[in-house]
Amino acid sequence: MGDGTARPTLLYKSDPIRGAVWDRVFREEAPDIALQVWSPDAPPSDAAYLVAWIPPEDLERSVPKLEVLFGLGAGVDHLKLDRLPPRVQLVRMVDPDLTRSMVEYVLYAVLALHRDIPAYLADQREGRWAPRPVRRAPDRTVGVMGLGVLGRAAAEALRGLGFAVRGWSASEKSIPGVTCFAGTTGLPDFLQGCEILVCLLPLTDATRGLLNAAVFSALPAGAGLVNVGRGGHVVEADLLAALESGQVSAAMLDVLATEPPAPDHPLLRHPRVMPTPHVASATHPESAARQVIRAIRRHQDRLPLENVVDRRQTY
Repeated sequence: MGDGTARPTLLYKSDPIRGAVWDRVFREEAPDIALQVWSPDAPPSDAAYLVAWIPPEDLERSVPKLEVLFGLGAGVDHLKLDRLPPRVQLVRMVDPDLTRSMVEYVLYAVLALHRDIPAYLADQREGRWAPRPVRRAPDRTVGVMGLGVLGRAAAEALRGLGFAVRGWSASEKSIPGVTCFAGTTGLPDFLQGCEILVCLLPLTDATRGLLNAAVFSALPAGAGLVNVGRGGHVVEADLLAALESGQVSAAMLDVLATEPPAPDHPLLRHPRVMPTPHVASATHPESAARQVIRAIRRHQDRLPLENVVDRRQTY
């Protein structure tokens, strides 16, 4: 910069293939912002901005001048917030492409359960030809746990397909056309009617292990489960028992407690489970880079940042 002012620096710590896209976008659209790739062997960086899925362990030493940490996802429940200096603002990624791809996956998973695809795949493996009754979407109730940005978008999309939709969240929410429940007192009534249950919750102390035997038994017999939240939401032994008893007819799981799972993991090989390797949604590198560029410009202009995480809630 000709006026002698140092360029603001963003430290990038993530996948190098996506990093090449970030580098191109910054060179083409933000040459006034320096993009620096993190390396564990590099000396401390004077960057004021860091983008990462998992920040460096020794954050105070490696990025001592850090002011803003940009998380590479809509959720931040995987971060150790107690290790983040109080002065550092934490900004979540709110990417329309991320939301859109999550909605696509939820619709795919719900429709697969609605149309008995796991059962037909099991029939195929056994050489059976066994048609099942076809139910209309308006005659099926889908429940969405977690009504943040992703959960709300998924609930609205399911409503658009004609499903009867109900939602549950920690605090009161209102979504047109969706019957909403809240808190521990609202959970039993919410579960009673959920023939297909979709989990889009953040992982917190309150939600860890929430999908357990008690929750599965509260669902209508033969309910389906979609988990696109975190593997830690599910007590896997309880889900296996519910699958064996038929209380849960089938499950679409994008996340497991341990990733990658062992090749002989029982949920990976269960005939009525359709697993995918944590691919329901991902931040698109171009749109994410542009979002961070806009945020850095706002911060440089001393304007309030959008999508700042309230660390008291951790989501």
